[in-house]
Amino acid sequence: MIKGLFFILLFYFLGEVCSIGIDGFIPGSVIGMILLFLSLFFKLIAPESVKDAATVITKNMAVFFVPPAVGLMAYAELISQSIWAISLAIIVSTVLTIIVVAVIQESFEKRKERTKTKNKWKSSKK
Repeated sequence: MIKGLFFILLFYFLGEVCSIGIDGFIPGSVIGMILLFLSLFFKLIAPESVKDAATVITKNMAVFFVPPAVGLMAYAELISQSIWAISLAIIVSTVLTIIVVAVIQESFEKRKERTKTKNKWKSSKK
């Protein structure tokens, strides 16, 4: 558990350092998450090392939403003035996300089906 927290915080720190290096264009937490993903993908870190810590963090995810929610209350007046623009942005981005995911999933399914067909054809020729 301690080892997993160390890795998670290490990559968060590295992400923050990288973010400072690019003037905060991409948030450090996002960069750190990408770096952690890449290190897990390329097997630089064993997934078992971070599994316990990640499980604890995800089970208590609601705690991480409290500070942003409190921060929103500080801008309640500004939000109420722009509620239509915010609502429209949320609706449009949600619909676009659903469409993009559907198109990508469909292309993956077609590719998978073509691969199955090719493999059946190759195995029947032998």
